[in-house]
Amino acid sequence: AAAGLSYVGAYVINTYKSYDNFLQDKYALLPAVIIVCVAVVMFIIGLIGCCATFRESRVGLGLFLAIILVIFIAEVSAFVLGFVYREKVKTDVQGTMRSVFEKYDGKNPESTVVNYLQEQLHCCGVKNYSDWTTTQWFNSTGNNSVPLSCCQQEAKNCTGHLDQPQDL
Repeated sequence: AAAGLSYVGAYVINTYKSYDNFLQDKYALLPAVIIVCVAVVMFIIGLIGCCATFRESRVGLGLFLAIILVIFIAEVSAFVLGFVYREKVKTDVQGTMRSVFEKYDGKNPESTVVNYLQEQLHCCGVKNYSDWTTTQWFNSTGNNSVPLSCCQQEAKNCTGHLDQPQDL
C-alpha cells in the first residue's frame, strides 16, 4: 500500500508541472505531498506491525492497532472534508481556468498549457467551445473560430470555425 501511495503522490507531483498555470495556488500540491508522507508513515507502521507479529509482542500489536485506528479516523475525516469542499474547489479551478483562457494569445506559456490541456483531455474551453467567444483572443482574431487544439483528433479538415461544431 505504501508503494502504491508513493507512486500516486509522485505521479500527481510530476503531472502538476504540466498544469501549474491552471493551479496558481501553490497549495494545490499539498495533497500529493501528504500522500507521499502518509506512504512513508505507512511503511514504518507496516514494519512495526511485522516486527510485533514476528516477536508476538502484545504491546507492539496494541500499538499497531492504535495507529491503524488513528489512520482510519484521519482517512474518514479527509473524505468528509473533500466531500464538503468539492464545490469550492470546482469553483476555484473554473475561475482560474477562465483567467488563463483570457490570457490566451497563441504564443505565451499559458497558451501552450491551454493547448496541451485541450488536446490531452479532448475538450474545448472550460465547459464547452462557447467559452472561447468571451476571450480577447477570439475577439481580436475576428475569424469566428477557436484554437485548433479544440479539434477532435479524428476530424481531418477541422479549421476551428464555430459553424462546424461537430468537429470540436
